[in-house]
Amino acid sequence: MTGTVNNTSNTSDGLARLAAVIETRLPANGGDPEKSYVARLLHKGPDAFLKKIGEEATEVVMAAKDADHGGDRSKIVNEVADLWFHTMVALAHYGFSPAEVVAELERREGTSGIEEKALRKVQAREASND
Repeated sequence: MTGTVNNTSNTSDGLARLAAVIETRLPANGGDPEKSYVARLLHKGPDAFLKKIGEEATEVVMAAKDADHGGDRSKIVNEVADLWFHTMVALAHYGFSPAEVVAELERREGTSGIEEKALRKVQAREASND
């Protein structure tokens, strides 16, 4: 597959470096909305960055659809980068890190997606019966 990168260490390191920068932009860490796009998003509150996540997710879908019809495939990577970035802003706001997402994905490794979804439904049902 074209463009596949199989170096999870570099990927994790890159995500960790970006997460560290985003952390410095949190209001609690002195992020200045006049000097930083991330600080501005965080200063505006969840509605601002959650809206961006929705917009970027839609742009990923549109880029993929365009690629299916002869469009520039590299736009998929560009739009996913935007989606991941804005999602990382949300993670930081809610006190999470990319490492926690990676750990969750690793926890699911080897588990059928169908089984995973069924397990979550059972857990939700049990929680609602408590």
